[in-house]
Amino acid sequence: MRQFSASYLEHTRRGMWADSRDALADLDLRSRQRVLDVGCGTGELTRVLREAVPGTVLGCDADRDLVDGNNMEPGLRDRIVATLEDGVVDLAVCQALLINLPDPAAAVAAFRRVSSDLVAAVEPNNAAVTVDSTVESEPALARRARRLFLDGVETDVTLGADAAALFEDAGLTDVRTRRYDHERTVEPPYSEAELNDAGEKVSGDGLDRSKATILAGETSEAEFDALRNDWKAMGRAVVEQMQDGDYRRTETVPFYVTVGRVP
Repeated sequence: MRQFSASYLEHTRRGMWADSRDALADLDLRSRQRVLDVGCGTGELTRVLREAVPGTVLGCDADRDLVDGNNMEPGLRDRIVATLEDGVVDLAVCQALLINLPDPAAAVAAFRRVSSDLVAAVEPNNAAVTVDSTVESEPALARRARRLFLDGVETDVTLGADAAALFEDAGLTDVRTRRYDHERTVEPPYSEAELNDAGEKVSGDGLDRSKATILAGETSEAEFDALRNDWKAMGRAVVEQMQDGDYRRTETVPFYVTVGRVP
């Protein structure tokens, strides 16, 4: 299973569900009595669920470091779904978890077992991410880096809407999917995190963290070095525009909220 740091999760999920939660309508949160957020990480979705659910919302994650200090249910934070009783919750849900598992079908089957009513997954199609930027070279470079990265990833990080097939294969009924576009916008005044991101583009450090994955595909060292040089040049243009207060960037990640009923 792919693992991520707390800072990465907070960065990539920043602002998610802030503007609209219509895509969560099929989870019927107002009627839930006991919800399990699997792979809750730093608790971004858990907090959204707790705002809407009248009953109990439990969060669990295999990485204790991520959930410590995030008000997860005592005694559950270290447990895994396999240890839970059948039908112990009326909704089992995950966000950006299936795309990072080597066997997502097994996870959906486990969610079905522990839920008495609904199973849901909020999963992106990472191949369909788009970037719009005032730096002319950035969108094309972002597509190039993403393509090379995806070539080296071992799990299906493009799962997105295809999660519906996993639900049907698991025997869930009334399967339905809604799309939710998560937009992350950078504009003045720039936050400290956004300034740090720009600095990492200039240094190449951000791209270097993906180097092992990129090289696990068909990318050569020379091709990676060429990408890194272009990336750093793009970063310098980003910093220049930030200094003038002219830089703006919008990244759109399509998420698919798939829900199925336990028969």
